[in-house]
Amino acid sequence: MSGSGVASGLLLGFVIVQRLAELALARHNTVRLRARGAREVGSTHYPAIVALHVAWLGGLVLFGYGRTVQPFWLGVFVVLQALRAWILVSLGPRWTTRILVLDEPLVARGPYRFMRHPNYALVAAELAVLPLALGLPWFALVFTLLNLPLMAIRIRAEDRALARAGTTGFSGSATRH
Repeated sequence: MSGSGVASGLLLGFVIVQRLAELALARHNTVRLRARGAREVGSTHYPAIVALHVAWLGGLVLFGYGRTVQPFWLGVFVVLQALRAWILVSLGPRWTTRILVLDEPLVARGPYRFMRHPNYALVAAELAVLPLALGLPWFALVFTLLNLPLMAIRIRAEDRALARAGTTGFSGSATRH
């Protein structure tokens, strides 16, 4: 196996393991939040988001494995992973992949002090940066464009749910994405 195959394989393997671990964490947190009375809203678009992410990751494996990893974009990706960790730590047990509204104050720490939906910004950046790290600019463009309407629907659904719950403000989201 060539050096580029090893590097791209390690990068893709890392992302696959990371996403699977996040799904397990999200499932765990979702069960706990529902037990505390959290209500799910906006679930009709959730399967489309899952499909987009599965197609993105599958396409990256199909088209990106064996390609030379671009050092600049890999560095950007590493920075994004630090932001991902900051988001996860900031939301703690309230982090999930669903929109769950809990009758508690919004999270107002970490990146949620500075922007309303940092996780959605992170996801949008990752959808572009990882393909760029694998030398796939066309792939980055296609999935960025596919993600835009889904995130618009998602953010509107979350903002409406939080407004109805009386938890509006610039402090962030009750849940992750």
